[in-house]
Amino acid sequence: MPGSTTPSGEIDIVEVRVREIPMKLVRPFETAQGHTAVRRVILVEVVDGDGVTGWSECVAPDTAHYTNETVDTAWPLICDALAPLAAHRPQASVEQLAAELSRAAPTAPMAVAAVEMAARDLDARRRGIPLATVLGGERTEVGAGVVIGLHRSIDSLVDEATDAAARGYRRIKLKIAPGSDARPVAAVREAVGPDVPLAVDGNGSYRLEQAESLVALERHALDMVEQPLPASDFAGSTRLQLLLGTPICLDESIRSAADVVTMHRLDAGRIVNLKPGRVGGHTAALDVHRAAVARALPVWCGGMLETGIGRAHNVALASLPGFSMPGDLSPSDRYWERDIVDPPWHMIDGALQVPLDRPGIGVEVDVELVESMALRRVDVTREASSAGR
Repeated sequence: MPGSTTPSGEIDIVEVRVREIPMKLVRPFETAQGHTAVRRVILVEVVDGDGVTGWSECVAPDTAHYTNETVDTAWPLICDALAPLAAHRPQASVEQLAAELSRAAPTAPMAVAAVEMAARDLDARRRGIPLATVLGGERTEVGAGVVIGLHRSIDSLVDEATDAAARGYRRIKLKIAPGSDARPVAAVREAVGPDVPLAVDGNGSYRLEQAESLVALERHALDMVEQPLPASDFAGSTRLQLLLGTPICLDESIRSAADVVTMHRLDAGRIVNLKPGRVGGHTAALDVHRAAVARALPVWCGGMLETGIGRAHNVALASLPGFSMPGDLSPSDRYWERDIVDPPWHMIDGALQVPLDRPGIGVEVDVELVESMALRRVDVTREASSAGR
C-alpha cells in the first residue's frame, strides 16, 4: 500500500486538562437528526513531563441522535476514567494507550478518540514532525467540500449552494430527509449547473420502503447517497444499492474495519466516510482505512462541526493515499466567527493546505481564549486530580 505509518515513540503523559466550551455557529445547522446553533465542545489537552502538549476534541453531539454518545456522557467518562488512565500510566506508545483506552470504554469511541488523538498530537510534536507524516500522509493539500443543512426556504438553500459553488468548493453535499429531498435537490442542481459535484446525506432517516424517493434523485447526477438507512441496516442497504446506480456511502454504519469488510461483502455501499473522532481515534481510523483501500473502496473524511483543532486532525488523516474524494473539510469561517486556533483554516483554490512545515497538528491553540470560554474544567494529574465541575 502506498504511504506508511510511522510507529509512535513512547510518550509519558503526566497531566490531562479537559475543558468544555460553547462555539456559536455563524448560521444554525439543521439535519434530519436535529438543529444546532451552539456547539458544545469538549477539548482535551495532554501534557508530558517536559511540558510538551497535544490537543484534540470530542466530537460527541448534544443529544443521542447520531450515536449513543453525547457531550454529557463523554464528559464524566473522559474525566473520571480515560484521563486518569492516560495520566497514571507509565511510558507507552500511542498504540498501546489506544488499546487500553478502548478496553476501558469499548462502547464510547468518541470519548476514546478525544484522548487518543491528543496523544497522537503530543507524540508528533515531541518528535518535531507533522501529524500527517506520522499517519502516512502523502498529499500537500486536501479537497474541501461543503455541507449544507436542511432549509425551510428553497430560495435560501439555493443562495447558500450558489455561494458555495462560487467560492470554489470541490463538492456540495445537501442534507436531506423524507419529504425534504426532491424539490431541494432539483433546485440546487439547476442553480449550480451540471458540472458541480453534488451529493446528498440522509443521516439514516429513510427506510427501505422509501427507496423510490431516493431512486428519483438520481436524475440529478449525484456523486453519492450517504447513509440513507439506519446504521445497523446493512441488509437494507444492500437491497437499496441494487436499486441505485449511484453509489451508497456509509458513515454511521462504519464503526470499525470489520464493518468495512461486511459492507464490501454484502455490497451494502461502495464509498466509506471515515471520521477519526467517531471511530475511536487515529489508531482505529488507520485500521478502517487499510480495510477500505485493500478492497478498492474510495474513502473520504467527514466532519462533525469541529473547531480548528478537530479540523487539523481530519486534514492530517485526509492526506493519506486512498482519500480520493473531497472531504467535509471547510475553512474556519464557514462555521465560526472566531476559531480557537492560529492560524485559522483557509481555503485556497478549493482545498485546505496540509501544514507540513509545522509539527503535530500544525496549528496552535489560543489557550487564553479557551480558558475565558470554558464552562467546565477538570485537571487530572499523575499525583492527584482537582476538578471544578
